[in-house]
Amino acid sequence: MPSPRIHCNLRLGPGAQFALAPEAAQHVGKALRLKAGDTIAVFDGRGGEYDATIQRIEKDRVDVKVGAWRDVDVESRVRVGLVQGLPEADKMDWVIQKAIELGADWIQPIVCDRSVVRLAGERAARREAHWRRVAVAACEQSGRNRIPEVHPTLGFQSWVAVPPTMPRWLLAPGATPLASMTLPDGPLELLVGPEGGLSERERDLALARGCEPVALGPRVLRTETAPLAALAAIHALWGDFRGE
Repeated sequence: MPSPRIHCNLRLGPGAQFALAPEAAQHVGKALRLKAGDTIAVFDGRGGEYDATIQRIEKDRVDVKVGAWRDVDVESRVRVGLVQGLPEADKMDWVIQKAIELGADWIQPIVCDRSVVRLAGERAARREAHWRRVAVAACEQSGRNRIPEVHPTLGFQSWVAVPPTMPRWLLAPGATPLASMTLPDGPLELLVGPEGGLSERERDLALARGCEPVALGPRVLRTETAPLAALAAIHALWGDFRGE
């Protein structure tokens, strides 16, 4: 079994000794029941990872010593960002977790006309901090050593008003099939509406600003299914799943 992986929010180097953050210490000591002398992998988000040995476990404290650096890179050559219309309840947690496992480069939450959840101010900041923790956990689980950014939440109008710096694909039933598209040489953004999809106003604005509509087959997918299906299809057609 591979060693458990822990993200550390500090600059790592061989020989460094430190205590894991409280949440990570709980996971290592109580959930995984590791002991002094066991090994884990630690990474700081700058690429690669380090072997580390547990020196001491004491109540809620876990001390580790960093060993050799390993040049591990599982980032995708296909750079895709997800622009996700805010869904209801905890669906956004699921979308972020799975999108990052599937290689998403960044996540941009947007509030749309049909979004049930409305976030702004302090409430938005708390949710965004939570989503960043979800992103870190997804990287720990999936082997990624660079943490994709979860951008601050924007209203749809604010997002679409910014001149695009890359191609944008709008997932829309009845549009050009995904397999008929040509993958751009650089980064790409996927735009997914909330429950009920984008409003007619938003769709018209997106198309006027250069978004290209693409379809994922004849069925209408839920807001939490569509981005994951699209990411998996992109990797099957052009990316990680091809094994090239």
